[in-house]
Amino acid sequence: MNKFISLFDGFVVALEPINLLYSFIGVFLGNVVGVLPGIGPLAAISILLPITYNLDPTAALMMLAGLYYGAQYGGAITSILLNIPGVTSHAVTCFDGYPMAKKGLAAQALLISMFASFIGASVGIILIILFTPFLTGIAFKFGAVEYTSILMLGLLLASTVSVSSPLKGIAMMLLGLVAGLIGTDINSGIVRFSFGFAELNDGIAVVAIAMGLFGISDVLRNANRDNNRETIDSNISIKSMRLNRNGRKKSIMPILRGSVIGSLFGILPGTGSTIASFMSYAIEKKISLSPRRFGHGAIEGVAGPEAANSAAAQTAFIPTMSIGVPGDAVMALMLGALMIQNIQPGPQLINEYPLIFWGLIASFWVGNLLLLILNVPLIGCWTKMLSIPYRLIFPIVLFLICIGVYSTNANIFDVLIALAIGVFSYSLSRLGFQPAPLLLGFVLGPIFEENLRRAMLLSRGDAAVFLTNPISVMCLFIVVIVLIYNVRRKLILSYDVK
Repeated sequence: MNKFISLFDGFVVALEPINLLYSFIGVFLGNVVGVLPGIGPLAAISILLPITYNLDPTAALMMLAGLYYGAQYGGAITSILLNIPGVTSHAVTCFDGYPMAKKGLAAQALLISMFASFIGASVGIILIILFTPFLTGIAFKFGAVEYTSILMLGLLLASTVSVSSPLKGIAMMLLGLVAGLIGTDINSGIVRFSFGFAELNDGIAVVAIAMGLFGISDVLRNANRDNNRETIDSNISIKSMRLNRNGRKKSIMPILRGSVIGSLFGILPGTGSTIASFMSYAIEKKISLSPRRFGHGAIEGVAGPEAANSAAAQTAFIPTMSIGVPGDAVMALMLGALMIQNIQPGPQLINEYPLIFWGLIASFWVGNLLLLILNVPLIGCWTKMLSIPYRLIFPIVLFLICIGVYSTNANIFDVLIALAIGVFSYSLSRLGFQPAPLLLGFVLGPIFEENLRRAMLLSRGDAAVFLTNPISVMCLFIVVIVLIYNVRRKLILSYDVK
């Protein structure tokens, strides 16, 4: 009963005019970001992060969260009409969404993707309501030892599961941990790794590193992209989006299965929407009585992955909000947004800031409903945006990035840091190194260090304390298994190449 009362209070907060406005801004911009390939929610959230400095925490989080799951809706449009995923997690939607469009069923594909996304998001929100307070209650029993081991496991999984080369992911994560050490040590007051730059005494600003990794790097990566694009059908009306009875019947179970799959994968660190959508597609194809239809316009191939995609986007907030461990780079940015507002994520969040927490949860439903209402009449507008040349988009993005970084501390040094990190990230991406693990390491590094040092102080320097705690032992055992598996896999691949 307390949950429902709290949720009601959350809706009161979410429906306040100012909060509703920022939620609308977030989902609208998220739609735009999803429709325009090459930008992505990470770069967009990085650009908006400086704006949140002077906003109310609830409004700021609602806007950023709305941008995140709004991009999940918008990314389906380019996948279906252009065969180009606006967001990585929509790559699987291209398999059957684009063939449906070529058959003249673009409107139906777009409609089912929207409703599947809404239902998937709703299932994810229900799980957040049920499980986040439960996990928070467990997390209250955790000490420094447990948190250190859980953070180590979360960092390892997030750095290896969703990247093409696990060892490169671990290397980037370790680099992020080192970057998180830059600045003044809060315990001793000694400045570390500043290299004589006074501007680094407080460390690298999370806005600068996020914009460099995902904003400037994306601009450099996509600047020369070919703009020769042709949509299947830009004259889509509401009438043409009607789905026949057979289409509805074929979509119901894939949507439900996709919602469950996405909800489970969203909770796990390092998996997220992309793996969830591919897993949903694979399962739908496996259990189908006519698997040959997949890849040629099967509506199940759109419904299942889209539901999984949106469900995972919602449940990814569970570990982030309840125990303060983000599962991917987007959640790391959300964690950074909380810290900017001087709000410490973790088990104390619900008790100390109940209106912020439940207001954010309620805004998920409000935002997803806004997306459903917005997308149907604005499909024509979104398709027109697809004709905007990239050469006009990216200079504007680069300008906004520089303005955003400068506005945080009114310091040109931060802009130079962001530019240097952007070039560095672009260069590493050309070598197969992905930037997401670096951001995770940077955000979680100080938290990991703080808990590790506290655990060692309490145990008087005895590292064996990590092997006497059941939760810690279990986490460390999984860490060892994951490391052995990835090293063994790397050795086998190297042997096969020879």
